[in-house]
This record gives sequence, structure tokens and C-alpha cells, in this order.
Amino acid sequence: MITFIVSIVLLILGYFTYGKYIDKMFGPKNQRPTPAHDQRDNVDFVPMKTTKNSLIQLLNIAGVGPIFGPIMGALYGPVAFIWIVVGCIFAGAVHDYLTGMISIRNRGAHLPELAGKFLGKLMKHFVNIFTLLLLLLTGTVFVTSPALLLHNLVDGKIALGVIIFLIFVYYILSTVLPIDKIIGKVYPIFGALLVISALGVGFRLIQTGAPIPEITLENMHPKNAPVIPLLFFTITCGALSGFHATQSPIISRTTNNEKNARPIFYGMMIAEGIIAMIWAAAAMSLFGSYGGLQEVLAKGEAALVVSKVSTLLLGSVFGTFAVLGVIILPITSGDTSFRSARMIIADYINLGQRKIWKRFIVAGPLFIMSFILTQVDFMLLWRYFSWANQTTATVALWVGTMYLMLAKKNFIVSMIPATFMTWNIFTYILSQPIGFGLDLTMSYYLAVVLTLLWIAFFMYQYKKNTSGKAFELDYQIPHQSLA
Repeated sequence: MITFIVSIVLLILGYFTYGKYIDKMFGPKNQRPTPAHDQRDNVDFVPMKTTKNSLIQLLNIAGVGPIFGPIMGALYGPVAFIWIVVGCIFAGAVHDYLTGMISIRNRGAHLPELAGKFLGKLMKHFVNIFTLLLLLLTGTVFVTSPALLLHNLVDGKIALGVIIFLIFVYYILSTVLPIDKIIGKVYPIFGALLVISALGVGFRLIQTGAPIPEITLENMHPKNAPVIPLLFFTITCGALSGFHATQSPIISRTTNNEKNARPIFYGMMIAEGIIAMIWAAAAMSLFGSYGGLQEVLAKGEAALVVSKVSTLLLGSVFGTFAVLGVIILPITSGDTSFRSARMIIADYINLGQRKIWKRFIVAGPLFIMSFILTQVDFMLLWRYFSWANQTTATVALWVGTMYLMLAKKNFIVSMIPATFMTWNIFTYILSQPIGFGLDLTMSYYLAVVLTLLWIAFFMYQYKKNTSGKAFELDYQIPHQSLA
């Protein structure tokens, strides 16, 4: 219990200390017009209040990741707490802040465009394909997981196919309509339910004196699955997630002022880390150690854990509200997954989005492909999602590192987590069955070599960016926009 409480306190302190340092180091320009004003189109570029932007950002990034991931990561034991706290403060929140701010400085650009600008044109095409794959997998995962939870909640009285269809209808509307018409109106309600359900579970854990294990570096996984690299691909959204790099640019297009960036981007990642801590602690404490948790996961995946934890801690009535709060998380990330994909494709092919029929042209094929993917096994999708997710996060961290180097600022804050995660993603794809299936020890060493090669390419690109004509770090706003 002490470890759990201390971890929550550290996350909060991280926002007021390291988060404040990151914000001051980057240097917000409060007088500089943001894309919400300079590029306003009343569809994707719409100025909104900080509280509303913060709630939308939290709900965008907090899909099933900070709940399902920590629940499955709980199998490793309290070492999961360390990754959530350290990863969230020094990697995930830095990642989200830099992605959001660099996007604001570059007309609300999404990650593929930023990767092309800072890491080279080849990376733009690679990241564009990779990001769209991630968003498609995310949107699909975030259709099936809430559909299963709803199906269980109503005891199967509504067919699973009907629930999936209704979720798709909502996704289509939220993808093509202006952001302030549906997302901007329903998210405050959804946000309240999310916060209440998470705080309710956390409060009951403390009130009942739940047997949350104390900190240890020992790997408790029943099957002795290696902590490195698997833990970093199991707990993603609660510590570091590339999916956030696809969501922050959505809010960069609705942010009123650069001074709002720390609460919106850094702060909401800390909030997600707290949610992850609560569910990891609940999973560890309520299922008879890690073996018991494994049995529950084997029966119904993480969704069953959510239902059982909510009912055990909050009772049938309030537990149902808690489950609804969890259902909202993936739905409010799935809708913006497709919205983000639409915006990225539209930017890539230079197709304006003011007219609704143009939005349908881009979004239609995405929903067809996603519906086909709903027939694929959830756990298989999740494995590919996890690797694609962390690869995207790593690219975003390197974009942030390049920006800070060019700006003559402290690039170490992003380069350390970027290097660490580069080594991890190479280790994962080399050693795991979805990749090359090599010996783990061999994969560790090969990953070091590949990481060094990547750093060499990165430094080559830095030299290229700093030679010749001056590199345009930030988009130069036309003089009339400054009037």
C-alpha cells in the first residue's frame, strides 16, 4: 500500500517539478498565434478552452491502454509500478508535451509531416504508413474491447454485432463532423464519468486496505516472461505511448495559447499515469497474487478483470458505473484514432477538409478496413499494436530531440528515453514470435548495434539540417496573422 500511495504522490510532484522544468526549457511564446487562430477552419482548427482541451486530450490518450495494459503488466509484479512512474514523468509526459508544442509551432502538423521535416523525407513516408497502420489497429482494438465490455454488461441480451455496428456509427459521425459538434460537447460528460470511476476504485483500494504488494525488482510473472523488453510493450499508454503522438496534434489545432501546453499535454499524461497505477494495483491485490490474476486473464482477458474489480470494490450499482467509465475510455480514443487518420491522409494528399463529402472520401475506406480487422483475434492485434505503438513513440522522441538540438536547448531530456526505447523496439522485434524469434541474449546485443546505427543516421541528419541554408525550426506566421 505504501508503494502505491508514494507512486501516486511522485506522479503529482512530477507535474509540478519536472513538468515545470520542461515547459520553461522549451519556452512557450504566449504572444504567438496558435494554429487554432491562424489556421481556423471551424472543422479541425477551432479554438477551445483549456479545460475542454485537457479533457479531450485525456480521453483521447486514455484508451484501454492505461487499464488493460497495466492489468496485464501486473503479472510482472510491483516492478510495473516503477515503469509507470519513471516512464510517465521522464518519457511519456515529455513525449506528449514535445509532440504537442512542436505541432503547434508547425501549423498543427501531424507526426509524419514532422518526421519528414526533422528526420528527412524518407522518414515522412515511412512514418506516414506506420502511423496509419497504428491508428487503424487502435481504432479496431477500440471497437472490439468496449463492445465486449458492453456485451457482458447487458448479459448478452444485445448481440455483439449490433453493439459493434452502433460504435461504428458513432465513430463515423465523430470523424467527419467538426470537432466542437460532438467531441467538444460529449467529452466533458464522459470525462466526469471517467474521473469518478477511477477515483472510486483508487479510494476503495486505500479504504479497504487492499493487499497491494510493495516495491521489488523481482520478476513475478508466472511464466517468467522477460521484463526487458516485454514490460515496456505491455504497459504503454500508462507510461509511454506513440498513440499519443497521433492525438496531441488534434489538440494542437484547438489550443488557444502556448501557455496552456503544460496542463494539456504534460498534465494529462500524468493523469493517465495515475489511472494506470490504480488499475495495476487493483489487479495485483484482488486476484490472489499473480497466479490468480493469470487465471482470470485466461478466462476473459483484461475485460473480465475490469468487471470483477469494479464489482468487488464498488458493488453492483457503482461497479456498473465504473465499468461504463472504462468503456468510455476506448470509445473516446477510437473516435479520434479515425479522426486523426483522416487528417493525416488529407494532409498527405493535400485534400482540403472544409467540405464534408471530402471527409467521407478519406474516412470511408478506413472504416471498411477496420470492420474487416474486427474479425481478427484481439490478442494478436494487441501484440502488433504494442510494437507499432512504441515504435511510433520512439520516432516522436527523436523528432523532439532533433528539434531541441536545432533550438540549442536541453535535448538530453528526450534523447535518453529515445535511445532506451530504440534499443527496446529492436530487441522486441528480434526476439519475439511476431518478429524474428531470435535468442533473447543475442537480440540484446544485436539491438545495441542497430541502435548505434540509428544514432549515426540521426547525427547525419542533424549535420544535414545544420548545413547550407538556415533550417526553419518553426513555421513563420505571415505578418497579417500577427496583427
